[in-house]
Amino acid sequence: MIPTYAGEVSDLSDKRGPLKMINRREFVTSTVAAGLLSSLGRAPDPPGKHILLRSSWQTVNIGDIAHTPGMLALLEQHRPRDRVTLWPGELSVEVEKLLTTRFPKLAIARTKAEQQDALKACDFFLHGSGPGLVGRREAEAARAAGKPYGFAGVTLSDEELKANRDLLAGAKFVFTRDTDSLRAFQKAGIQGPKADFGPDATFALDLRDDPAADKLLKELQLEPGEYLCAVPRLRWTPYWEIHPERVKPNPERSAVNEAFADRDHAKLRTGIIAWVRETKKKVFLVPEMTYAVPRLKPLLYDPLPAEVKRHVAVLERYWLTAEAASVYARAAAVASFEMHSPIIAVANGTPAVLLRQPTDTRKGQMWRDVGLTEWIFEIDDTTGEQVAAKLMEIGKDLPTARRAAAAARERARARMKAMVAEIG
Repeated sequence: MIPTYAGEVSDLSDKRGPLKMINRREFVTSTVAAGLLSSLGRAPDPPGKHILLRSSWQTVNIGDIAHTPGMLALLEQHRPRDRVTLWPGELSVEVEKLLTTRFPKLAIARTKAEQQDALKACDFFLHGSGPGLVGRREAEAARAAGKPYGFAGVTLSDEELKANRDLLAGAKFVFTRDTDSLRAFQKAGIQGPKADFGPDATFALDLRDDPAADKLLKELQLEPGEYLCAVPRLRWTPYWEIHPERVKPNPERSAVNEAFADRDHAKLRTGIIAWVRETKKKVFLVPEMTYAVPRLKPLLYDPLPAEVKRHVAVLERYWLTAEAASVYARAAAVASFEMHSPIIAVANGTPAVLLRQPTDTRKGQMWRDVGLTEWIFEIDDTTGEQVAAKLMEIGKDLPTARRAAAAARERARARMKAMVAEIG
């Protein structure tokens, strides 16, 4: 299925190349329009900026995919005259199609030569939201080229703050997606850029694949508004499994994963059991990352009581962000150890509970920052019964929970609008 958004017509024509030639008809039309405005005594609108967006970090995580369309939607809404060229880290054919279908004017700098040309031509270098300074080298190149640059919605570690003081100090702005990172930035004493809280751009995501979601839900006999989505996560993402060709095994982290996998997920299973028994609604077990697909059953499904299993469906494949967004939009609620499934849910007005593990980064703080303090649980300090009680509270009064999700979304949108306004 080809994902679309409301009012958008899917366009599968090739959009390759960061630069597009204007045709004769466009030139004549724009010239006539400018002349008409002049004759009416009104100057034409000033041209927008050319923004070079460094984003698209990886495709093995629906959240890392979501950063880019979220930021593009944000720029489209609040900076409609700007042109955007994407400097991607990793794009699959399928993910690129998602982007160019939704954003047909998007230029993509794929090759090194195209990226260098785009950097030379741009008016502003924008580092998109993400887990840290993932595009640090490219930001350094922008700085060396004398281009203004900024960071929009990043989590910062103490190590990054220490190692990149000059880069951060030279930015026009540094918006962190959580206030824990903002406090760390301020404590580091870095002077120069405007620094503030700017949420993860995934809150602006509007990608959807409703036909794919409808087909999937029909196959699994899940009714809209009648199921909970549950998302697992190991304490350390096993990148040595995902990219064995470049990431060495990590026995220490593997041991932590083994020690806590069942202990953590037993608490979510308690919530799942209560959801089925008390709300009489179903549960859908889904992955946020590729590695989670074979772990859905052993972590969440297999240990469930037989009478509960009959009401639980499992997605036994990876999916992409547009399909996931449509499924989350139709869910009653989402409960997740991962961060971005809850963000995608709230972006679509669906209540979402975050179960945070201590090995995760500062990013979980953003749930409190957008007003969802009651929907985040530090897993080591939480019982399964507490998780179950919160899910029951949500499930038994969905209208109130949806209003809370919508309010959080509006807080995030207001902050993101202010963030992109700083581009100037």
